[in-house]
Amino acid sequence: MSDDGLSRRQYLSTVGGTAVTVSLAGCFGGGGGGDDGTTEITAGTAPGFPPFEMKQDGELVGFDIDLLEAVVDEADYTLAGWEEFEFKSLIPALTNENIDVVAAGMTINDERDETIDFTDPYYSSNQAIVVREDGDFSPESLSDLSGRPIGAQKGTTGESTVQSELIEPGNLDESNYNSYGNYVLAVEDLQNGNIDAVVIDEPVAQTFAAQRPVTIAFTYETGENFGFGVRDGDDEFTQALNDGLSTVRDGSTYQDLTNKWFGQQ
Repeated sequence: MSDDGLSRRQYLSTVGGTAVTVSLAGCFGGGGGGDDGTTEITAGTAPGFPPFEMKQDGELVGFDIDLLEAVVDEADYTLAGWEEFEFKSLIPALTNENIDVVAAGMTINDERDETIDFTDPYYSSNQAIVVREDGDFSPESLSDLSGRPIGAQKGTTGESTVQSELIEPGNLDESNYNSYGNYVLAVEDLQNGNIDAVVIDEPVAQTFAAQRPVTIAFTYETGENFGFGVRDGDDEFTQALNDGLSTVRDGSTYQDLTNKWFGQQ
């Protein structure tokens, strides 16, 4: 883990579907830290999305984990702990004040913005289509996925791409779509021959391709931006995170973390 890029080649453990407390949770509540004015916050994430968040030897690690901790260090807040969820449960956990911020490779989009707010973007991505490395299926466009069993993670923009670009136009029967609690499970099903392709964020696809016998068939440009999720109207906390993110970007920390988790860029 000390060498740049080494972490993305580590094998992952499967993540379950319920919330798991990683360390002592901080104060829950509004205002990014609780009704009593404390600046302790609790973060939520969804492991199984390497190299952004994953479990390694029982430890929660990844780009999002390191980045948020660095950002909070620069803000006037204390990160008291992390909680783990399935991705689809993160926004409800945030709005119900079980956590104060989401760090989970979450794309900023209009649908989510109706329920929560986001910080400034911290990473850009497209979708990638992953297939078996030794298989005979080599799609070159989304239309080539027609009639094939396809997988994605529940609640992600990968799933949204399948729905909007394949199922809704009638190019893929809904019975051919398989939804998973996390992308580790989806890629395992791909390896086992239960599905023929997975639609997944490009940097995550690259990580799986470096670890497992799968390959990226093609990239579908979506121009997505990832942001940290915060409660709607929590303006002071959002601004503090934005200021912290700006400081991290202006220094060497952001590039150091990018090199660590994605290799030299």
